[in-house]
Amino acid sequence: MRNYLTCYAAGSLGGLANSLALWLCGLYGLTAAAGVNISPPLTPEWLYPRLVWGGLGGLLFALPLFSGAWLRRALLISLAPSAVQLFIIFPYHSPYGQAGLALGTLTPVFVLAFNAVWAITCALSLRLTR
Repeated sequence: MRNYLTCYAAGSLGGLANSLALWLCGLYGLTAAAGVNISPPLTPEWLYPRLVWGGLGGLLFALPLFSGAWLRRALLISLAPSAVQLFIIFPYHSPYGQAGLALGTLTPVFVLAFNAVWAITCALSLRLTR
């Protein structure tokens, strides 16, 4: 149980890092400069679901599926939420189409990068707590 709770907490911390990175990139115009229309407001309504889903995603780190270096493991795990966002959320639950391309052609790159921030933060926090 301790492992699951730690993974959930690390995933929530990763969700916070992901959200802050996304918000800051939108605030400072990095996403807009790349032609991607992602600039979310930092509000509790936007942040809370990201922390919960980040925590649930952190449970992937409890699975004994991947072995090896922690960074490689984190980047492999980050592909799961990226695939969900690009191929389920964007096309079926938003008006942004397949891979969110209606937001800009580099949207998949940003999705992969921000989910890598989540996974690296999660893996690093797990590494520091174990």
